Amino acid sequence: MAAALRHVGRPYVWGGGSGAGPTGGGFDCSGLALHAWSRAGVTLTHYTGSQFRQGHRVPLSRLRAGDLVFFGGGTGDPTHVGVYVKNGVMVHAPKTGDVVKLTNFTASPYYRARYRGAVRPGPR
Repeated sequence: MAAALRHVGRPYVWGGGSGAGPTGGGFDCSGLALHAWSRAGVTLTHYTGSQFRQGHRVPLSRLRAGDLVFFGGGTGDPTHVGVYVKNGVMVHAPKTGDVVKLTNFTASPYYRARYRGAVRPGPR
């Protein structure tokens, strides 16, 4: 989580982000997640749908800093991921034209309606 927070204000870049940091000047949502977890020694793919299957599910009531929170996609793969901070807040790279920022997803009608679940990456 701390690694993701260091990039607040950095531009959203589609396909951006690696284990080493921003690419093309920024991050997309899954790139920010994979970068943050790489700092903790965990390798993630650069795709939200597969990140949703890497690790174990965590109920909303048991979230810890660093857990990945997922949104959207209907019944298919989620389309957005954020890194949980605390008190319903995530750090994420939302969309083209925006920047990495903090959002209280539990207080947001938009994100609350699209919440798909959370994962704690690492060995199952």
